[in-house]
Amino acid sequence: MKTSLSDPQAGEKTLSIAKRAWRRIEIVGLVLLGICLLFLLFSPTSLAGLFNAIIDSVRPVVVDVFLTGVVGTAIIVSVIIGRLLERLGFTDALMRIFVPAMKLFKVNPAVIIPSIYNIFGDINAAGKISGPILKRAGATKDEQKLAVATMVQSQQSFSTFMLGLMALAFAGVNVFIVVLLAVFLPLLIGPFLLSKLVYRDVRHVDIGQLPAFTPDREFIPTLFRAAREGVELLLLILIPAVALVFAVIGVLDYIGVWAPVESGLGWVMLHLNIHPETGVLSVLVSPTLAMGQLQSIASEIDPSLVVGSFVLASSGLPLSAIFGQVPVVWSESSDLTEREAMGAAVLGILMRVITAFLIAFFVTPFVV
Repeated sequence: MKTSLSDPQAGEKTLSIAKRAWRRIEIVGLVLLGICLLFLLFSPTSLAGLFNAIIDSVRPVVVDVFLTGVVGTAIIVSVIIGRLLERLGFTDALMRIFVPAMKLFKVNPAVIIPSIYNIFGDINAAGKISGPILKRAGATKDEQKLAVATMVQSQQSFSTFMLGLMALAFAGVNVFIVVLLAVFLPLLIGPFLLSKLVYRDVRHVDIGQLPAFTPDREFIPTLFRAAREGVELLLLILIPAVALVFAVIGVLDYIGVWAPVESGLGWVMLHLNIHPETGVLSVLVSPTLAMGQLQSIASEIDPSLVVGSFVLASSGLPLSAIFGQVPVVWSESSDLTEREAMGAAVLGILMRVITAFLIAFFVTPFVV
């Protein structure tokens, strides 16, 4: 049935259908377009400068560190080693060890597995391997978050650990006590505190209820698949995540915001009894690089600063891992979303900062 053109009500209905209210994102886009046009009119080189600043921030990390540097190779090798350890019964052995300890806290013992793989390998490989293990072990989402928060409280590189030990030795610190308190004790304290205060949906699982985690594939196919898995992890997950984080840093640096943030971070480090330069290096760039610099000056500075820097570096830092790599890897490998994984990682790092201050301030006088 056709509507008469002389009908005023039909005209009003047609007009209301044709109109659509402005959405907020359209207003944002219009403002952004206006800003870009103003830049083109009054400062045409600014947009090009911003683009170059982003490239200058991203390229050294993506190309020099991950693609052609030792970090990218270490990630691939770590996945190979992790899968090899898994094939040799390493995971099942860990379960046997930690089932009694986690029984006291009534927590699934599989929450410790990412931390152990992290210490022996790489934080990205730990997530790639441990995420599916947690799912197979029947871990709840709270227990998976607990696993992430505990994992980032242990160092993500064995080289960080070794360089840190040298720094502690050069500073005249009792290495055994510091390592015991900073590396191994959090594996028990973290799950206990988090399961009581934050992630309460936890339950103990007896060893008889857990599946076997050792795959039955032959060694050669296992190693080949692990190498391919490591390359996929590097190229398809980690490099995009790192590029995103450093692109944001490049924008902040171009508009003049990043320098005050960086200097403020050093001020905070000093007041937390953490060596400012190496502490900032751990947070923003690489804990391994930070420990390399720390061991060269450890004998010349306050031992408490050395201890604080070591404890902080023995974590899932830098921030590009916390805000980029960990969320992406765990959202791919577990039941967690990127936001949930990131929230757990941030909580774990905050606990690590507190641990660094407590050990540096209260323990150092007794171990020097």
